[in-house]
Amino acid sequence: MAGDAKKLQPIIIKRVKKGGHAVHGGAWKIAYADFVTAMMAFFLLMWLLGSTTEGDKKGLADYFASPLKVAMQGGSGSGDASHVVKGGGEDITRQGGQVKKGETEAAKRTYNLAALKAEQVRAEAARLQDLKTNIEEKLGASEKLKSMSSQIRLDMTRDGLRIQIVDDSNRPMFDSGSAVVKPYMRELLRSIGEVLAEVPNLLTLEGHTDATPFPGGERGYSNWELSADRANASRREMLVGGLAENRVLRVQGLAFSQPFIREEPTSPQNRRISIIVMNRDAEDRVFKTTLEPPAAEEPAPAEPPGSSAPAH
Repeated sequence: MAGDAKKLQPIIIKRVKKGGHAVHGGAWKIAYADFVTAMMAFFLLMWLLGSTTEGDKKGLADYFASPLKVAMQGGSGSGDASHVVKGGGEDITRQGGQVKKGETEAAKRTYNLAALKAEQVRAEAARLQDLKTNIEEKLGASEKLKSMSSQIRLDMTRDGLRIQIVDDSNRPMFDSGSAVVKPYMRELLRSIGEVLAEVPNLLTLEGHTDATPFPGGERGYSNWELSADRANASRREMLVGGLAENRVLRVQGLAFSQPFIREEPTSPQNRRISIIVMNRDAEDRVFKTTLEPPAAEEPAPAEPPGSSAPAH
């Protein structure tokens, strides 16, 4: 029986699995990923350095050389405000945060337009000043016109160069109550028209009278109509002198609303013709007032149901 028990005892076989290839597991993938990440960071750094200006590099160098000093000085280690290390989009010298490229381009266009307009204003002011000198030389070169120089006033106003021809008790431009230009004034107006034909600016002609009431009453032909007719008569004489008709933008009569000598409303010098060589701003104001559409009227409130409007 003992021999049979030994024969029936199970045989257990132990098999040991060798791990010779365990060292070649997934560790190399982690090392490779770290290498690729490092290379990407390296090339990104090289690209940033290549697209950075010298001033920005100087600001970065100053910051990393002494960051505490830079922070205490408001962002500049050398005291130069051009090396401020702050946000601001493509330009790190900006004081603000990130700026969109479109907003930066819009700001540049606005600045360029403002600079161009300022340059145009300076050029126009210089041209009008040259025109003023030219008219004065024209008056001084002619003996006939030189005798009337005391009746001519030249000055620069908000709207441009103003040429005023004032009346004189001994040498009036028009007879009393008349819009017919005196013969000796025709030559003056034609000479002014010849000079103004050389400049491109538009013109405004204004007629003025004194405060003496016009015979015939306020509701008939008055100083308002007379001043407008005198301004228009002066325009015709300037056209004879060579001025183009399309150069005149406005002809208006102001009667005695803008006296030359306010203390003496009936003074002869209040009777005058004003010729304004308009600058660009004055032209723009006129066109804006003329062409700007009127404000839309608000619709009337609807009648409630069942109500009836009264008959008119």
